[in-house]
Amino acid sequence: MIRSLPFEEEHDIFRSHVRKFIDRECVPHVDQWLADGIVPKEAWLKAGQAGLLCMSQPEEYGGAGGNFLHTTILAEEMADALVEGPGWGLHNDIVAPYIAHYGSEDQRQKWLPKMATGENIGAIAMTEPGTGSDLQGIKTTAVKDGNHYVINGQKTFITNGQNSNIIIVVAKTDPEKGAKGTSLIVVETDEVEGFKRGRNLEKLGQHAQDTSELFFDDVRVPTSNLLGEEEGQGFVQLMEQLPQERLLVGVQAVAAAEAALKLTAEYVKERKAFGRSIADFQNTRFTLAEVKTQVTVGRMIVDRSIEMLMANELDAITGAMIKLWTSEMEFKIMDECLQLFGGYGYMSEYPISRMWAGARVQRIYAGTSEIMKELIGRTI
Repeated sequence: MIRSLPFEEEHDIFRSHVRKFIDRECVPHVDQWLADGIVPKEAWLKAGQAGLLCMSQPEEYGGAGGNFLHTTILAEEMADALVEGPGWGLHNDIVAPYIAHYGSEDQRQKWLPKMATGENIGAIAMTEPGTGSDLQGIKTTAVKDGNHYVINGQKTFITNGQNSNIIIVVAKTDPEKGAKGTSLIVVETDEVEGFKRGRNLEKLGQHAQDTSELFFDDVRVPTSNLLGEEEGQGFVQLMEQLPQERLLVGVQAVAAAEAALKLTAEYVKERKAFGRSIADFQNTRFTLAEVKTQVTVGRMIVDRSIEMLMANELDAITGAMIKLWTSEMEFKIMDECLQLFGGYGYMSEYPISRMWAGARVQRIYAGTSEIMKELIGRTI
């Protein structure tokens, strides 16, 4: 497939390195991760040793000094290898950038190097039982008490929830000010009391990913753990980082759709019905033609958006459109591909069933499709 991105020889070398690591350290363990509902911390440490964590962060903070092209390569190779579970995308491209962009020099020096090695695993705690896309309605509070914040509240659906020990908590430092009273505060779970992890949630898909409830009961953290120079900047910080977060969903969606097309094309050529392969039926060819067209269009859109992000030109509304279109496209393609597998597609032993289930949440997290439409609609 033709790519417009400025990949160079170093990226080809990196892609080869990534694929060898995935084939060696991930593929043989996926079934166990699915059964356990979590990727062990040992895998994170190995990813850190291989230079696959915090790739976009400067070398002075333990990173590789890379950019979003390296993020794209990792996402594409994991999808092509049918590997699910590791929450490296959120760790690398959502949590670490918050610290890099809004953290003080001391905070960056303290947290990023250990995130790069995998010793520290990142999470961001936004969603609450009664608050999803409406982040202005969060109830978790952080009350200043001397040189500490006292945090109380509950979070849910938190990616890396069981493994994480560096959690960016979205909390109200001034409940009277609404969005302007929201702040981002880092909780180091190994250093505090009153923090508790709830159950590892059972989900429709993404069974190898630890997604959890988190509880904060008078958790005291130093005021120096605030991200930003002053309180009340949290909502703006969240909005500034959403374009990259939503583009990451788009990258993952297109990569997964490409993997589904590849898997399905191989299957229909082998599977026989009425004395000939399923691929020989016009309906199959037409379906796969539509799928290939959708995937190709998605690839072109996402590649162009990556170029825009790297040039600091990707705005929030474009990010919302990318997230809306690619996540809806991905699920439609997964459904079409699963249908071509027939009854076997409904069996968990066939990867297409897991891919279908895993794709469903892409239309929900990072802002639901309905919220994306509302944001886009406001600009018309």
